[in-house]
Amino acid sequence: MRTVVGALAVTAVMASPAWAGPEEDALQVVERWAAAFRASDVDAIVGLYAPDATFLGTSSRAVVVTPEEIRQYFERALLNDRPRGVELASRSVAVLADNAVVITGLDATTAVRGGKAVRAPGRITFVIARRGTDWKIVHFHRSALP
Repeated sequence: MRTVVGALAVTAVMASPAWAGPEEDALQVVERWAAAFRASDVDAIVGLYAPDATFLGTSSRAVVVTPEEIRQYFERALLNDRPRGVELASRSVAVLADNAVVITGLDATTAVRGGKAVRAPGRITFVIARRGTDWKIVHFHRSALP
């Protein structure tokens, strides 16, 4: 009987997906954010934010606090000057709890304006938290690198 129980336990562990930790889960959100930015996919990028997220984009003149305002920001930012790009050059990850992670770093966005490539280096911060079974961006800040 012990052999059967042991075999079932080993099978269950091998059949279940690997459990990622908070850092890996949060970094996956940032990867999806970057892919949506590069694709100028407003729906995908807005869907990564929690409904109560706070947001300060590079060109924000006020703290953005509603999903509609985040959508408007990305419609202005991503649907013009295409193709758009982003490269996350460096990062630091701080796991605050099993359900909250802060990721800060340096990035560079790219755009095409008037037929010329434009590169804008910046500083970026994501606070990512688990909401139910999903990980969402609950705070975002990006500013130009001086």
